[in-house]
Amino acid sequence: MGEIKNDSTNLNTKAKDQNTYDAIVIGSGISGGWAAKELTEKGLKVLMLERGRNYEHIKDYKTANKDPWEFEHRGTATAQYKKDNPVISKDWAMYGTAAREQYQDLWVNEKECPYVQEKPFAWWRSYQLGGRSTLWGRQSYRLSDIDFEANAKEGVGVDWPIRYKDIEAWYTYVEKFAGISGSRDGLPHLPDGHFQPAMELNFVEKDVASRIKSHYKNNRHMIIGRTANLTQDLQGRTACQYRNRCMEGCPFGGYFSTQSSTLPAATATGNLTVRPWSIVTKINYDKNTKKATGVEVLDGETNKMYTFNAKIVFLNASALNSAWVLMNSATDVWENGLGSSSGELGHNIMDHHYMLGAQGTIEGFEDKYYYGRRANGFYITRFANLYGDKRDFLRGYGFQGAASREGWSREVAELNIGGDFKEALTEPGAWTIGATGFGEILPYHDNKITLSKTVKDKWGLPVLVMDAELKENELKMRKDILKELVEMFEVAGVKNVTTWDSKEYAIGQGIHEMGTARMGLDPKTSVLNGNNQVWDALNVFVTDGACMTSSACQNPSLTYMALTARAVDFAVTELKKGNL
Repeated sequence: MGEIKNDSTNLNTKAKDQNTYDAIVIGSGISGGWAAKELTEKGLKVLMLERGRNYEHIKDYKTANKDPWEFEHRGTATAQYKKDNPVISKDWAMYGTAAREQYQDLWVNEKECPYVQEKPFAWWRSYQLGGRSTLWGRQSYRLSDIDFEANAKEGVGVDWPIRYKDIEAWYTYVEKFAGISGSRDGLPHLPDGHFQPAMELNFVEKDVASRIKSHYKNNRHMIIGRTANLTQDLQGRTACQYRNRCMEGCPFGGYFSTQSSTLPAATATGNLTVRPWSIVTKINYDKNTKKATGVEVLDGETNKMYTFNAKIVFLNASALNSAWVLMNSATDVWENGLGSSSGELGHNIMDHHYMLGAQGTIEGFEDKYYYGRRANGFYITRFANLYGDKRDFLRGYGFQGAASREGWSREVAELNIGGDFKEALTEPGAWTIGATGFGEILPYHDNKITLSKTVKDKWGLPVLVMDAELKENELKMRKDILKELVEMFEVAGVKNVTTWDSKEYAIGQGIHEMGTARMGLDPKTSVLNGNNQVWDALNVFVTDGACMTSSACQNPSLTYMALTARAVDFAVTELKKGNL
């Protein structure tokens, strides 16, 4: 761990130069960790600010090696926890995963950190060092020119200021360090990357994949997920142990996180200072130079205010919180905050809509089984509106899922008590398969966030008001997702296929918030330029989900990593030239 400043009670008495760094990074999640690594490795003295607690690799993974019976509530959420934390308790896929006892301390306290929902919105937050990088699903996919060109071709939103060629080398760069396992499939709409050996599809998944490929004449593809789980040791990290307890923190460093990967690299340079409990209330802006001078920080434990200065600022607080920081900054120049001159700050919220899918049973593999808890699944790549395919909606969707055999916890319909019941449960049950759809949400200007004028959080700061919803395009897509998944399963021999579609679905449940400070070609219609600089203050860079101009349907975190590494390279070059 780098130099950590938890007690800063004397900082206000120190000389100004002692509070001055070459660069400040706001946020310590996936993109913030990358910013810190790249900046420090290029020789800059960096202050990384995290609004929540310190959270150390291995030491603070309190439950990672506990057995199920060691948990007071056997891993379930209590009624009181659900009452106090209604957002996180709704959970993805309705399985109650995130609200389980093992993870409860990793999510934000919803009473202390409220927000206003003008329309239903699920905001999943983790305020601690590393952010959500220890909790993410790890699926890692590149965007293609099909994604970067879609807005311009369809007249939606604004055009991306970059294309695949601008980011391709940076995808490779971050994949090599992060460690992405996956198969090379030669699909133009899902570019191959620099992969470690892929995990394997199991017997049933291979059979289903083959049948789908054959029936659709090689126009649909079920592949193993491309995941930030190592299949080979890398840089002192140990390959995935197939425990599938990733959200509890991996003591082996088997998957990419700030704690296991970018933070140790940044720390090794000797150039990093980490400050937990540091709520950035605004970026300080000089009207004369039209540049940021640093940040104002509220200490989350003492409520004291501090100022830190830097030549460049990387804003990586997550899509919604990064917009919040900008909205609170330079309000004496722009009423709606730094970066608001285009009228687009806080608008164009995107996510991936999901919480719908299908499942069924598969016969003929009763003599087959599998071992371990593979921390991955299959991925059915996008096919809608590609290569001549036309639908009654724009863009497309993909599917993530897995096949498995039922175990002892299944119900045995013919038996319900006694020795025969117990004996039946000692044998594996039927093979089942299921998948969930992930669809693209278009960037709508009226899907937005604003600052509340009345509601404040524990620290007296204004909270966000959420005003976003699915539109007609996404609702049409959801019908198509279920129709096509049922058809694919049935042609692959899946029996008893049933579907599900959560009626409680709300934007945010995909946990892929994007778009609140989008990149673009014109300062009149976008917040950031093609190098992730805020048009209104060119020494401020935003490289988390806020910068996305469209969402595609792939998991976006790998793109954040690549954009961050690319922006840092540009920023340091410009800094050395004296342009920042």
